[in-house]
Amino acid sequence: MNESTELSTKKADISLSGLSKDFTGVAGQLSILRNVDLSLNRGAALAVTGPSGSGKSTLLYIVGLLDELTAGKVEILGSDPASMSESELAKFRNEHMGFIFQDHHLLPQCTVLENVLIPLLAGKGVTDADEQRAHELLKRVGLADRVTHRPAQLSGGERQRVAVCRALVNQPEILLADEPTGNLDRATADSVGDLLLELSREQNVLLICVTHSPELAGRFSQHMELRDGRLEPAL
Repeated sequence: MNESTELSTKKADISLSGLSKDFTGVAGQLSILRNVDLSLNRGAALAVTGPSGSGKSTLLYIVGLLDELTAGKVEILGSDPASMSESELAKFRNEHMGFIFQDHHLLPQCTVLENVLIPLLAGKGVTDADEQRAHELLKRVGLADRVTHRPAQLSGGERQRVAVCRALVNQPEILLADEPTGNLDRATADSVGDLLLELSREQNVLLICVTHSPELAGRFSQHMELRDGRLEPAL
């Protein structure tokens, strides 16, 4: 098989085909996502925008295997999540994905370093190399002198930088961010947004970020919008 054939037959790292998500409430069935198609590979940086309630977080949670789809098909890194048990899904997420949320979700009783290492504690355990990588990430984000601090001793921007390090410490192929700058002031949001993009490029991860911020979305190489449940190129 020649190189061009290999490239044409290689599966995307994230592939969504005809993805739909419905909710049933007191007013009947509500369609949140409608026939969403998407293909992305490592190195891509996609921002998804749209009004509140448009399904941005729902889309991210389905890609992150934290929510189920109503119809369609999802393939992640060549695997079919529909064939996995709950324990297999949890293991897959821990080994291949990093998550950053609007609220940093740091454990208040743990130090900065311990918070960064949590994904490894939940998986294979922490090695000396893992701890060194955590130190290097914290140094990279300007927190080398905060490793023994607790979250309460940090600013909002510092806590979010810790969350970025935690998401990357496991060397994931996929990084998913849900409004990562939503709780930050403009200057801090700009700093965290730049850092997120820089680190994702350096580590060659596939980055998907949902955001209300047009400024943050404008920094991404790809920008799409959710309109009436459909994922379309941003206007």
